[in-house]
Amino acid sequence: MLGLSIARSDGMRLGEWFTCGLLVCAVAVSRFVFRSHYLYDIDSVNYALALDRFDPTVHQPHPPGYFLYVYLGRLARLIFHDSNTALVALSIVASCAAAVMIYVLAANWFGSRAARFAGLIFLFSPLCWFHGTVALTYILEAFFSAVVGYLCWRTYSGDNRSLAMSAIALGIAVGCRQSSVLFLGPLWLLSQPRVPKRQIWYGLLVLAVTLLAWVAPMLWASGGAGKYFASLFALWRIAPSRATVLNSSIFMSMARFCTIGGIAGLCFGSASLLFFRPRNESTVTTEVDRDRKLFTWVWIGPGLLFFTFVFLKYVNSGYLLVLSPPVFAWLGARAANWYSQDPGDGYVRKRVLVGALAAANVAGFVYAPIYCSYKSVREAESELIRVRDALQLMAAPNDTLIVGFDSHFLGYRHAGYYLPRFLTVQFPELSYPEGKRVFALQGGDTRLLERLPLDRYRKFVLFPLPGGTGYYEYFKEVRRRFPEGTLTATVVEGHEFLTGSTADLPFLFPTVAPTQAQLYTQNHSSE
Repeated sequence: MLGLSIARSDGMRLGEWFTCGLLVCAVAVSRFVFRSHYLYDIDSVNYALALDRFDPTVHQPHPPGYFLYVYLGRLARLIFHDSNTALVALSIVASCAAAVMIYVLAANWFGSRAARFAGLIFLFSPLCWFHGTVALTYILEAFFSAVVGYLCWRTYSGDNRSLAMSAIALGIAVGCRQSSVLFLGPLWLLSQPRVPKRQIWYGLLVLAVTLLAWVAPMLWASGGAGKYFASLFALWRIAPSRATVLNSSIFMSMARFCTIGGIAGLCFGSASLLFFRPRNESTVTTEVDRDRKLFTWVWIGPGLLFFTFVFLKYVNSGYLLVLSPPVFAWLGARAANWYSQDPGDGYVRKRVLVGALAAANVAGFVYAPIYCSYKSVREAESELIRVRDALQLMAAPNDTLIVGFDSHFLGYRHAGYYLPRFLTVQFPELSYPEGKRVFALQGGDTRLLERLPLDRYRKFVLFPLPGGTGYYEYFKEVRRRFPEGTLTATVVEGHEFLTGSTADLPFLFPTVAPTQAQLYTQNHSSE
């Protein structure tokens, strides 16, 4: 494992190896015990579909593609034979590797006691714990952030041999999550001013070769650069571009900045209290202190600017994990500084307090009424199973079409993946340069349809959304599109399903759903 090889090269003593090993075991067990058993959200389903067919143009997975992550998932599935289990296994392994790298970074910067505290804060981090149990890419990005950051620090500190290693790590990181180049690229460039110019060119060459090794196959698998970038720009227009600082109120950016603060509390849990306790430093600030602070700000600064002024949603809190490794190290240093003060009987009280704060984090992760708690994940999984089983009792795939929604949870992706015999289409229609299109999923294969095949189906059913005021209001707006009496409510196993005739689908899909007259013409022209 890359993290362990780096730790070995850092010259960790036997006691530190033992402590780090205990940390890895604790991370592995805690993530495994609380792992998810079904694909968590819409992105998780996209990744699972890509394990069978890679095509970002139809969001298998969604652009920009996460090419190396998908192929790591394919390798893992050879072992586990299940897509969700394979992707969750990657998250568990990445969690363990991230713990090693955070420990190594903190030990290098602040010493072994700070490393132990940094590792404990990571172990009990509610957000990191959650992302180590679901089929998402964010904890893998956190690991690569720690690897790239640590190697860049070694280069910045005069170890020129680390430049090529950091280039390879950055290239692989970008292959797993393409956005990593925005957040870690500036840090990689910062690490080079003290490197001879000849080695800088060598590092750039290594990075270019690493990138080319996966970019070329990805573009080929996507059907060419034209199709790949068209799908990427289409997704950008649909989602992130609508609320950037360039086309929305500055208050939107202020709200995102406040959200970042809330997500930081979710990430670091009770250790967030350490943000309000300055680390006691000597009055003389050394050059190393200044370098660490500058390095940290270049590490987290690009991400903070992007998530403040461009794009961030609370339900995508995992975005911020790419910025977390240096923060874990600094919080570990503050915790170590606090713990080392007032020796003697004070250690007993502090150990009790540390245990209580860790227990508070555990309770928050397990029971908190937030989207990323274990309680919420299990409730979502149970709801998915009940809806799936109930729908199969009240509808048949040969005459019923499912209409799902563009929702993170219980959306059309979950409906299509866990009910593969049905044709599932996504509401609403989407605008593409060539016209209106709709996503359709059946048998694990996604297509973009110009016309819905309504002549094959007698009725449709609306796939239920999760509970909650926001979902309820959205679903009510959808119902209002239909004239009164058009939809029929059917209750099965405690779930209400709304069904209707496919002849009424033009109320939902005015462009891609042909009218009865169009269907008549199509049917008779084929005779």
